[in-house]
Amino acid sequence: MSSHTKGSLILAGILALALMAMAGLLAQDWVRSQVLGQTSGHALVADIDRWRKTRRERVVRSRYDLAVGRLHQVPLQVGAWQGQDMPQDNIEVQILLEPEEYVYRRYRRADGAILWLSLIGSHQSKSFHPPQICYDSAGWATQVTSTAIPLARGDVYAMQVRAQKPPWTHMAFYFYLFPDYLRDPSQGIVLFKVTVPVGQDPDEARQLAADFMQQIFLEARPSS
Repeated sequence: MSSHTKGSLILAGILALALMAMAGLLAQDWVRSQVLGQTSGHALVADIDRWRKTRRERVVRSRYDLAVGRLHQVPLQVGAWQGQDMPQDNIEVQILLEPEEYVYRRYRRADGAILWLSLIGSHQSKSFHPPQICYDSAGWATQVTSTAIPLARGDVYAMQVRAQKPPWTHMAFYFYLFPDYLRDPSQGIVLFKVTVPVGQDPDEARQLAADFMQQIFLEARPSS
């Protein structure tokens, strides 16, 4: 057998093993999705990346149905936070992303704290891009990291965007929600984002975001 033939056989073997591994992972995700579908309450898969699974993937349980088509059912009164629907005048969201559902609200607490909730739901991938892109295009300076948001039980991970454009500073916390482990866009994807206007204290913004998210999500646990 020639060295060329041996090389071709080795490559074919490697490709076959890779395909078998991918098929195994898909089968595993399908089985886990069936179990997830039998979970009581509104169980979803949350992750900081839409395109690939990360080690920060979590299963979250929500007080509300956060499926595409039902996002407007999230109440205006969320714990101690009172919400108000804001004008949906973001041209980039409406024209470029073409979301099927877009919720944009300002929530205020009795002590004067405020934040914004953005929910974008769609069955097509083009409806989503990292929120920091919007800040960058508008001339804001951004720093992006990930952070753990504590819930009553467990932590959900979010991308944290610190955006500055004097005299303003915003802290945005976002992640993606999927109905199951397969993360098929045709089954619907939701971008969940909380934005907090702050001074120079990012911990204060994170605490406010956590307080709000704890009224939405009951718990988070590792996905495996």
